[in-house]
Amino acid sequence: MPRAGTGPDFIEALARGLEVITAFGPNRPAMTLAEVATATSLARPTARRILLTLEELGYVRTVARGYSLTPRVLELGVAYVQSMGLWEVARPHLERLVARTNESCSIAQLDGSDIVYVARVSVPKIVSLAVQIGTRFPALATSLGKVQLAALPPGELNAVLAQPTRSGLVARWQPDRAERDAELRDVRARGWALTDEQLTLGIRSVAAPLRDGTGRVIAGINVNCHAAETTVEYLLDHHLPLLLQAAGDISADFARVQDVPHVSAPAGAESVPAVSPIVPAAPAPAPALDRRPSLAADSKSGH
Repeated sequence: MPRAGTGPDFIEALARGLEVITAFGPNRPAMTLAEVATATSLARPTARRILLTLEELGYVRTVARGYSLTPRVLELGVAYVQSMGLWEVARPHLERLVARTNESCSIAQLDGSDIVYVARVSVPKIVSLAVQIGTRFPALATSLGKVQLAALPPGELNAVLAQPTRSGLVARWQPDRAERDAELRDVRARGWALTDEQLTLGIRSVAAPLRDGTGRVIAGINVNCHAAETTVEYLLDHHLPLLLQAAGDISADFARVQDVPHVSAPAGAESVPAVSPIVPAAPAPAPALDRRPSLAADSKSGH
């Protein structure tokens, strides 16, 4: 995270605090003061003050090995998901999709050249990559990423993919620009994306875009399965129609929620809809499937 602002309103102390929080991770659940300073390139006295401040606020605690994050950090991510309103709308559809496919299903959004998982309903299966809310993967090697990248204008697409991944993973599929553009053109034409062990061995999935009321793609939803258990043919024949139906229903419901006017509430009270609660939209017809033979042969991915 850069600490050099672009204007006089940039607060370097805030940037440093966020950098300390994001320095912790799966391989560094606890760190000493010296390790935090090294990981963030901060002076030790500065790192110490930030850690003590975060501890007083409840985001960090002292442990035998130094410092670790507390569950309160989850509030930062949950605030984003709740502010979108997407989880409340998507949850029943996501749960229904899991029940009908018996596979884990997720929603993710683009963040730079990565996807970040913002909602997930999982089933207990052994997979090669652990996924939870906040997990990052390189977008281009995932079905969830492809459906969102395919919706970007060419200039924006190039700028997004020029950013380095922060996932810590190197995907198996490393296409050149021509191959990348051809893949995204196919995704754009079909309206869905398949990946078959492109991210890592053993993982294949299919994804569809989620849209707001203006038709803008705001996220992706997928069905994820183990390559040894589910063939590409079954994934496309059985799971894909159910996925497209769920994506259409979530998009329709999200658009309806966005259209509900809200009235101002007194200070300290929540704003409330000016009309009665939304009745879920009638199921939207699933798009016609374009089952091109080249898809199963050419797409090799994971999420």
